[in-house]
Amino acid sequence: MDTLIERARRIRLAIFDVDGVLTDGRLYFMPDGTEFKSFSTLDGHGIKMLRASGVEVAIISGRKSPLVENRAANLGIPHLIQGREDKLNALEELRKLVPVGMDEIAFLGDDLPDLPVMRRVGLGVAVATADSFVREHAHGITLAAGGQGAAREFCELIMRAQGTLDAARAAYL
Repeated sequence: MDTLIERARRIRLAIFDVDGVLTDGRLYFMPDGTEFKSFSTLDGHGIKMLRASGVEVAIISGRKSPLVENRAANLGIPHLIQGREDKLNALEELRKLVPVGMDEIAFLGDDLPDLPVMRRVGLGVAVATADSFVREHAHGITLAAGGQGAAREFCELIMRAQGTLDAARAAYL
């Protein structure tokens, strides 16, 4: 059986869920319906480093939010699919834009709608705060919680496996 590092070594496309992965999963609504989300700068920088290392990055989210559009644009994430509960179909659409094999895709998720994608890609990782059933079916589980460094940990796993993490860090020395 492939180890986590062997799986991560093959990754050419990393996909992130949003709520519970890039955020802590809580939804904040003002009386006027305005929505707020909190994103980690550590996660954001990890995504930027992963992109700079040559790995394509995408978001597939079940909810649709202009905040996520803004965050994706801010991080330079070129592929954003929102408002899609059927994430497996969204994945197939994404593969038409980024032609890679399923074993070259990594997905970071936290809840049941993420499971069909996590089970079919080469590297399916759950955040520490993911649903227990999702954690049982993941190839790996982050130590960090969603919205609190889990995405950074996922990005660094891929870069470490591909031998690009040290160079990404050294660029800041």
